[in-house]
Amino acid sequence: MQPEVSVDKHAVQIISLVSIGAHPTSGRARRAEQDARAVELGLQLAGDNLQVLHAGNAEEPALRAYLGMGLNELHVLEQPEGADALVALTDYLRDSAAQVVLAGSQAETGEGSGMLPFLLAERLGWPLVTGLAEVESLNNGSALVLQALPRGQRRRLKVRLPFLATVDNAAPKPRQSAFGPAQRGTLDTEMVQVVADELLTAQALQPARPRPKRLKVIKAKSGADRMKAATAKASGGGGQVLKGLRPEEGAAAILKLLIDEGVVK
Repeated sequence: MQPEVSVDKHAVQIISLVSIGAHPTSGRARRAEQDARAVELGLQLAGDNLQVLHAGNAEEPALRAYLGMGLNELHVLEQPEGADALVALTDYLRDSAAQVVLAGSQAETGEGSGMLPFLLAERLGWPLVTGLAEVESLNNGSALVLQALPRGQRRRLKVRLPFLATVDNAAPKPRQSAFGPAQRGTLDTEMVQVVADELLTAQALQPARPRPKRLKVIKAKSGADRMKAATAKASGGGGQVLKGLRPEEGAAAILKLLIDEGVVK
């Protein structure tokens, strides 16, 4: 059951930005997980009035996975690979009547730096909300939103319109893409000025590798102390295993932990 949102779906123009994702194991093109959450949140706020925007190749089959979420149309700013999407998106949004722009926090292909929303908000002169979890209301030229914080906490923010927001895994889970609507939906293509991304084309991309863990610096005066520190068993993270408790006792222990961590007050 979705929460009630105080939004006039016919008065507020909302745009969700989408990109082409990649399956983490096979690398096969797919809808991007976080972008799909941006579409889901946009559908909850604007319904059929939601506009979905992509800058890139309109012939990419993975785009139809977004149409399969119940969209009638997806607008594409036609660009070849290696073009700078920032320029095209800035020009389009500046000329639009958009009041809320939703995007994933990081792309699954290309650079994947997560900088596009920040650069876009800077060029437009709009406020940027990161980690958007929920929009509570949109009225009187401002929005009341919930921002996701670590450990499940939420922060309520009031932001003026128009604004740009990024979503991550705290946003509503996207609905499944249906094959029929995906094939019936329309890809509306618009030719735009192509500006080459010189920084991207000059670099060689490769899969990211996990950084090695930093060795803990042992401060010991003698060789015996250093040997003891190196061979000592790593201490646990302060966790506690509860066994043989009644459900009421287990629930009380969990509630106490949440209160101690500040999640529940």
